[in-house]
Amino acid sequence: MSSPIASRRAGVLLHISSLPGGDGDFGQQAYNFVDFLHNSGITVWQTLPLGVPHSDGSPYQCLSAHAGNPAFIDIQWLLDKGWLGSKEQDKGYDVLSKSDLLSQSFIDFQKFASSKEKKNFKQFCEEKAGWLNDFSLFFVLRQELENSCWNQWPEPLKNKKPATIKKAVSRLNSSIENVKYEQFVFFSQWIELRAYARDKNVLLFGDIPFFVSYDSSDVWANRKVFKLDKSGEMSVVAGVPPDYFSATGQRWGNPHYDWEYLQKTQFKWWTDRIKTQDELFDIVRIDHFRGLESAWEIPASEDTAINGRWVVAPGKGLLQAIEKECSSIALVAEDLGIITQEVDDLRNEFNLPGMKILHFAFDGNAGNAYLPHNHVQNSVVYSGTHDNDTTLGWFNSLHDHEKHRVYEYLGFSQTAMPFTLVSVALASVANLAIIPMQDILELGSEDRMNVPGTCEGNWSWRFEWGQLTEDQVKRLTHLIKLFGR
Repeated sequence: MSSPIASRRAGVLLHISSLPGGDGDFGQQAYNFVDFLHNSGITVWQTLPLGVPHSDGSPYQCLSAHAGNPAFIDIQWLLDKGWLGSKEQDKGYDVLSKSDLLSQSFIDFQKFASSKEKKNFKQFCEEKAGWLNDFSLFFVLRQELENSCWNQWPEPLKNKKPATIKKAVSRLNSSIENVKYEQFVFFSQWIELRAYARDKNVLLFGDIPFFVSYDSSDVWANRKVFKLDKSGEMSVVAGVPPDYFSATGQRWGNPHYDWEYLQKTQFKWWTDRIKTQDELFDIVRIDHFRGLESAWEIPASEDTAINGRWVVAPGKGLLQAIEKECSSIALVAEDLGIITQEVDDLRNEFNLPGMKILHFAFDGNAGNAYLPHNHVQNSVVYSGTHDNDTTLGWFNSLHDHEKHRVYEYLGFSQTAMPFTLVSVALASVANLAIIPMQDILELGSEDRMNVPGTCEGNWSWRFEWGQLTEDQVKRLTHLIKLFGR
């Protein structure tokens, strides 16, 4: 089967939470967005990870590598199914939280769902038991213990003592089943949306963080997969070394993988994780791809990333295992940052496209890999990503001589930013061109999605259809046709 990214395509980057209306979910607005993509000739919709975030809202630090965020569930879908009704209708749904509505829906599902629907739920729980049982118990225990990290739980729960776990499962059974039901609804709704997108010739493009959060069901339930000491604490944490952007590097604080254990188990934990993504997406980007070749290990006692070291990872073995177990998924390598020849060799050996970010291209060096004349077909070009400023914000922040350099390279285009750069991305030889929705809407810095290294004010951007003009749609559609995407 040929890869979905082996031919010229255009895509848009927009997270589910950024959809218009409500809190951003899998409801009618998601289907309207697919229609917009289809009508514009766009065949790829890229989102951020769909997991359950911590309190900071970051989709890159989640409570599970498998579970989906219940905040994305569409309540109207439950009403239409007849899985939410009864007495709650009289109270008015607008005064109840989504969590309360989902709890009521599970009660109503048990009352009103058909035998086939109940069988589907049971089958879902059986098929996903490998991660769902641990996650649902973890989630309920964490709530009960005031959202504290699992390493602060009472010792028998922290260490998953069988007798204690058995009692907890029995005592918390209804709450655990409720969490499983939320996941059943999440997956059901997303798979319906994916089928609709496929009918409209739109592929779904996901994102998988390389590392997982220490405060997650994955680490709590699978300690052997990670480099932890006997008490479950991290002796080393993940990050990146000092560079041009940071004199002290970045100390992310995620646990490192115990690659020796993973190799012994044929990388099963990783391939199971990829299988979940394969069920949800047509294409998946591996964030921090360079971690497959080697990763920066920082002693947990260090406050910064300065005193770390590169530790080699068996990326070739992992990618071979993924190829064997999940042959249908198309992978993209996020190869930004400190990239060595070894990282490039690993990516090329498996024929994975890398990323070309146009915001990084105009430093005055004609050999800059991000400049369009240096692009290659097997790559994904972006005007910018969720971690960048919007293109308009980026350009406005440049000094006059830097702006001149950009326009000089572009032949002093008469088109204003950001569509100048959108046009360049779509004209690139790269097979896939991805444009953040903010750039299509011509928005400035106040509408960026994330500012790396900051903890507040991120991940909350949302657009409204009133911001999208007829002229913007016409220009986008014209450019897609013009450049054969």
